[in-house]
Amino acid sequence: MLHYTIDQTGPSATVYFDGDLDIDTTELIEIELTDLLQKFDRIAIEFQDVRFVDSSGMGLLLTLVQSLKAEGKGVYIKRVREDVMEVFELLQIPEILGRNTFIR
Repeated sequence: MLHYTIDQTGPSATVYFDGDLDIDTTELIEIELTDLLQKFDRIAIEFQDVRFVDSSGMGLLLTLVQSLKAEGKGVYIKRVREDVMEVFELLQIPEILGRNTFIR
């Protein structure tokens, strides 16, 4: 199960994910999180406590980041665990989203 918290400072927000980003959580997160993040100009997504991401989680992440960027938002994914980053690299997620999206 994935949980998230949002820390907001003015026009910026940091989303802290904790758990697995998988098929069981993607629909709930997509509906809740997309709407909540619309009001921020700059969004950091903290991934250090995400231990597993399946294909539906990858799809959610791609959709979320791309839709926010299309609206002119600055979106950054921070502190991805090495084993999760290996999967991202294998699927070329940094190339799709832009390498500057990922901050170690």
